[in-house]
Amino acid sequence: MQAASERAFVSVEDYFAGEQSSEVRHEYIGGALHAMAGASREHNTLAGNIFAALHAHLRGKPCRAFMADLQVRLQIAQTDIVYYPDVTVACDPRDTDRFFSRYPRVVVEVLSPETERIDRREKLLSYTQIETLEEYVLVAQDKMEVTVFRRSARWQAEALRQPEERLRLASIDFDLPLRLVYEGVKV
Repeated sequence: MQAASERAFVSVEDYFAGEQSSEVRHEYIGGALHAMAGASREHNTLAGNIFAALHAHLRGKPCRAFMADLQVRLQIAQTDIVYYPDVTVACDPRDTDRFFSRYPRVVVEVLSPETERIDRREKLLSYTQIETLEEYVLVAQDKMEVTVFRRSARWQAEALRQPEERLRLASIDFDLPLRLVYEGVKV
């Protein structure tokens, strides 16, 4: 196995072309590909619960909810970055690409032991650079805990841990009790 520094640089165009036929999904950071591991039942249930509630809530509105296969593409310091969030809400009419969003309003990541550090640090720093992003949501799968980062004068975090607490996404007027986020998941 090659070390990351020994791997060949891949252009973002070649990445997108290859990703369409690849059996394994990859995230892209500045010319390097990072294979994504498969997701657990809990991970899929949590992402599915949130997507289903968002999809129903947004029906007939200008925003749309997307699950895992819609990528988010951004550029930081002239470096192309492409992630696969678990759930994305896009509302901006400039978002016209079929396979990725450049202008998401909400991004949700379900945490796993393998991804938590990256989701809480690297992706938090990256996603909060997106001009249209209003809320970044992290959902734990091993305990009932949802953290919502909200844009204000500076990004503010709110942690939710009780079944009666509500996941509120003000940017899309959305509200869901944590008990429904975690429906079907033993925590």
